[in-house]
Amino acid sequence: MSADPSYYSIPAKIRRMENLHIVFWLLKDTGWCLNLKPLAIFMIFPTLIIAGVITYRNRAILSELAHNLAVIFWITANSTWMIMEFFALDETPVLGPISGRYLALIPFGIGILILLIYYIFLRGKERPRPMD
Repeated sequence: MSADPSYYSIPAKIRRMENLHIVFWLLKDTGWCLNLKPLAIFMIFPTLIIAGVITYRNRAILSELAHNLAVIFWITANSTWMIMEFFALDETPVLGPISGRYLALIPFGIGILILLIYYIFLRGKERPRPMD
């Protein structure tokens, strides 16, 4: 690990978890692509759980926290859209005139809002710090 405070490395345990997270995410989206509903829906849970653990473990670094929270909301939005398609609600009004697909805009918007707040208000105040 470098003594330079602007540098940090990712511990191997977290890196392995991030790599497993990618596998789960790819399985979820492959299930979506191939219309394998049980696989795709089941894979939402390990994908979100690992994203949550990664976020929690990186919470001390504000930039990591913001970006990992945005990933959680991205997966949630992606999963919402997928479920709406699976149950033919993507083009059906489910909330007034809003079709199921557009419900995914809520978590997408929250993720974007988190990143906007980070980049506009918090990034300049953050002091670089190495990871433990």
